[in-house]
Parts: sequence; structure tokens; C-alpha cells
Amino acid sequence: MSNKGLFIHHVYFWLKNPGNTQDLQQLLDGLQKLSKTPSIQSFYIGKPANTNRDVIDSSYAASWLLFFASPQDQESYQTDPMHLDFIKECGHLWSKVVVYDSVDAL
Repeated sequence: MSNKGLFIHHVYFWLKNPGNTQDLQQLLDGLQKLSKTPSIQSFYIGKPANTNRDVIDSSYAASWLLFFASPQDQESYQTDPMHLDFIKECGHLWSKVVVYDSVDAL
């Protein structure tokens, strides 16, 4: 498989109630459901690793790494009803979301 044209979308979530395991589980369940969006090629749901160096930010509660075949697929995902439903159902859980998008460098 060629990675040419691949669009990477990495989302980090901070919870309003960081120690609340029910809120975290609801977010993780919502991400799992959202990962079935047709334009998503593959995904990975993660949590902070147990690493400790000056350059590591492990203050987030969950991360969601998405792979799209193209920037156009990622753009269509933004308005997909599944994405909009996820925001309605889980948006109350987070205090902050940060997204890092990347495309081919070479």
C-alpha cells in the first residue's frame, strides 16, 4: 500500500472531570463508534503512555489517530452525520481538544 496522499488526523482530548472513569469510558465508547465512519481508513485509540521526559505532554485523557486516503476524505468526515452526532453526544465531556493534521513531507 502506498502512503502517498495519506492524510493523518490526530486528536487529543482533555476531560472536564479528569479522574472520572465513567466519563473517560463514555468518550472511548464514542470514539469507537465514530471510528466506523466510512471515510476513515484506519484508526488507533490511545491513552498517555507511562513515560516521563521533558518533551512529553501526558496531560490529555485520550488520543485518537486517524488515517484518511486523502485530504478530501478528511474534509468529508468533518460534516459526516456520525461525526456531528459524536460531538452532540460526547462534547460535554471534554474541556479541550487539540488536533494535529499532517500530510506527506517528501
